[in-house]
Amino acid sequence: EHREWHNIYGMLFQRATAEGLVMRHAEKNERPFVLSRAFFAGSQKYGAIWTGDNTATWEHLQSTAPMLLSLNIGALSFVGADVGGFFGNPNAELMTRWMQAGAYQPFFRGHAHHDSQRREPWMFGEETLHRLRRSAIARYALLPYFYTLFHEASTTGMPVMRPLWMQYPTEEILFPIDDEWLIGSDLLIKPVVEPGVTKMKVLFPPADRWYDVDTMERMPSTTVEIPELVVDCPLDKIPVYQRGGSIIPRKLRLRRSTQMMIADPYTLFVALDGNGLATGRMYTDDEHSFDHKSGRYASALLEMATCQLSNSVSHQGLTELDSSVNPGMIERIVIMGFETEPSSAILTTTGAKLQFLYEQDANVLVVRKPNVSMLDNWSIQFQ
Repeated sequence: EHREWHNIYGMLFQRATAEGLVMRHAEKNERPFVLSRAFFAGSQKYGAIWTGDNTATWEHLQSTAPMLLSLNIGALSFVGADVGGFFGNPNAELMTRWMQAGAYQPFFRGHAHHDSQRREPWMFGEETLHRLRRSAIARYALLPYFYTLFHEASTTGMPVMRPLWMQYPTEEILFPIDDEWLIGSDLLIKPVVEPGVTKMKVLFPPADRWYDVDTMERMPSTTVEIPELVVDCPLDKIPVYQRGGSIIPRKLRLRRSTQMMIADPYTLFVALDGNGLATGRMYTDDEHSFDHKSGRYASALLEMATCQLSNSVSHQGLTELDSSVNPGMIERIVIMGFETEPSSAILTTTGAKLQFLYEQDANVLVVRKPNVSMLDNWSIQFQ
């Protein structure tokens, strides 16, 4: 029918543009960025998709998550909606809540009609400026995690933004949920999508522990019968939680662009499950060329078990030049759910004793300057 041909045409237009850019500038060896509103099966190979001309209303913010989840299920991961709405003029509260939600969606951008009022972050006053800035900082910090997930999507088809049932396929209570989602398997997001809300219910899959990403405190356990908790969500906060049993890399230094972040060190956030275990993966390459297709990339598996954190390099195809530009250094390790203060932290590869700080009330252990790289094999033993 016409809809099918119409969307195939849009896909072919995006494909021709992306492939044409590569062919025209073959000597540059640069990945193109081509954004499209029309798409069809296979569009994910050629660029990003946005959901079209939405409106600056709470109803359109509410509809964003179901749309993006549907697209991700269909294998289109690099998708997003116009933050703040394309038509109309969002007030400070709507802009804040939309920015908070967009920061945890695969494609994150602001876009507005030329007749809309200016909506740069500083246009809403000092308080809102700081709130919008915090959302942008949270997104930039998570780029190493998003980059690893996009690599996974490109090689396995697993979406970046996932409905809860994809991680917990036997939990029937999760099947209809489309106002919460997971980024990868390890971050649970429940945005505020109604005005004036400062408390709301969040459904926590009871099979796992969950930690508040802001306070790093463990959330109370839930059950299949009572899977929800009422949480505080003032205008400054979007409820986001890290799954127990996961390790997420972040880059916390503030920069003006991603290009300036390449050499920045990582901070590892380790969230322990009930058995003191956690795993995570990291992937990196030069972030701009096609050389990763010929093996010029690095990937590593991080594991926490029996009070030992280890890094195992599964592929190291980066050149010496790559390593000098991005040495993959880790400047800090934060472990949530560590229930007893250790007497020592020893880098087993060298025998060096590492500095650490233990917060008894929150059960959080912070290791400072371990002087290790994701490009090397190493382990740290806590005794």
